[in-house]
Amino acid sequence: MMPAIITVGVIVLLLIFWWVGTYNGIKRLDIKVNEGLSGIDVALTKRYDVLTKMLDVVKGYQQHEKDILTQIVQLRSGMSMAERNQASQQIDAAFGQIRLLAENYPELKSSNNFIQLQNAISDTEEHLQAARRLYNSNVTAFNQKIVTFPNSIVAGSMGATNKEFFVAEETKRQDVKMSF
Repeated sequence: MMPAIITVGVIVLLLIFWWVGTYNGIKRLDIKVNEGLSGIDVALTKRYDVLTKMLDVVKGYQQHEKDILTQIVQLRSGMSMAERNQASQQIDAAFGQIRLLAENYPELKSSNNFIQLQNAISDTEEHLQAARRLYNSNVTAFNQKIVTFPNSIVAGSMGATNKEFFVAEETKRQDVKMSF
């Protein structure tokens, strides 16, 4: 009789340990799913912040260059040849100073602004893509855990249900439109 009670006790104890382990495993996976979802929000926020700020910088610098070139063209129109030569010498001197400044501070060149914008776009899109993959991977692990027997018994008692995979809204499936 005593070995039967011990055997039943061991079986009950093993079931309790299994139940607690399975319960905790489902909870850990649920947290990972939520963390993955938060990662997508972080990536989307980064995408918005970085791209809008970088785009503003590029647009501002592009406008600055356009204004300078427009002023140069306006200065040259309506001038006599002597005035043009004098203005040309002044502009050449100014460009010489700008070239020296650009050599000392190459980040002032607008082409670098565009390169930085391209790099920022690439970086944020890769970050967002990685966050989405991580989320969907965690959802897969969670969903598999709660639907497989005997884990489904514990999941059912917890009220755990399948999580939805990340699926972008139709408007968000479109690439970010940028105009200069």
